Amino acid sequence: MWGAQEEFISAQHLDDLQCAYATLKGFLEGKQDRNINVYACFDNEEVGSGTKQGAGSTFLYDTLRRIHLGLGKQEEDYYRAVAGSLMLSADNAHAVHPNHPEKTDAENCVYMNEGIVVKSHAGQKYTSDAVSIALFREVCEKADVPIQFFANRSDEAGGSTLGNISSGKVSLKAVDIGLAQLAMHSAYETAGIRDTCYMIKAAKQFYSTHFCEENGSIFCE
Repeated sequence: MWGAQEEFISAQHLDDLQCAYATLKGFLEGKQDRNINVYACFDNEEVGSGTKQGAGSTFLYDTLRRIHLGLGKQEEDYYRAVAGSLMLSADNAHAVHPNHPEKTDAENCVYMNEGIVVKSHAGQKYTSDAVSIALFREVCEKADVPIQFFANRSDEAGGSTLGNISSGKVSLKAVDIGLAQLAMHSAYETAGIRDTCYMIKAAKQFYSTHFCEENGSIFCE
């Protein structure tokens, strides 16, 4: 930890242990009895999600199906549960680099310690859409957590996340989020301390929220 107020953290593997840790904390602290909360942490993201335990495998689908069958539910109940669910696809995002600001889209700048990043991509590498963003914004408002918005420059290639990979097996409404950091994939990544706390609070609120869909409208309870 470093900075004038120890506001930064530098270490290897912040992408994506920072989100994995913070969302797991929120999952363990969140409470609600109207749904089955699920926390999925996939292996092999950076080297290929096509492994038997990766996001591109049937692992999530098989697990959710087995939960439903174990509870004595019918097949239709499974499809209705999937259709009424919301997934947070959490993976870190690129903050504006003070030495290379030209790498960032001028209208979609995100900074460390200024809140959770909501990511969008015109080429659909991220899962965020109008509905999922609106639901997550409401979650963050209830948790009193600030959010930022990120999109890649159209002339700069960006990475993808596990959300759209896993959606090929389980078609869920999803929003791609993350925490802003510098030097992603380097041996010494840097991120914001406050952002970790923001993610824990948002994840706790998310796992304490019941999402309803009635007459074509979706809202949080």
